Amino acid sequence: MKKKIAIGADHAGFPYKQPITEWLEKNGYEVTDYGTNGPESADYPDFAHPVASAIENGEFERGVLLCGSGQGVCMTANKHQGIRAALVWDLPLAELTRQHNNANIICLPVRFIELDNALACVEKFLTTDFEGGRHQTRVGKMIC
Repeated sequence: MKKKIAIGADHAGFPYKQPITEWLEKNGYEVTDYGTNGPESADYPDFAHPVASAIENGEFERGVLLCGSGQGVCMTANKHQGIRAALVWDLPLAELTRQHNNANIICLPVRFIELDNALACVEKFLTTDFEGGRHQTRVGKMIC
């Protein structure tokens, strides 16, 4: 059974959305694209909210969000209960945010990361397990 992934981006994240989607599909993931579908100016909450809602509702286990700094989509997604979106720009962060924080959305800063690095971060994020244990107690305290 294919793992299902939600993806969304604003105009600044759009250039990486298709290559990441293609990589995911090539590696056995079923991808649902929440937009945007072009380089025209678009508001990041319009894409971050649907991705976060779909994960929050159990339609997907994990998601990928892209914008210029990664901050806008990350802040928006983290408004949702049960979402642990993480801003990631290198492999150690991609790994630790899964191991220690059980992050369920990776947020990538497209203006500050090369595509090859972004793809490597997505792979690390999706293939790293949550360690649980003492980290579960901490993650449990995040909910308001």
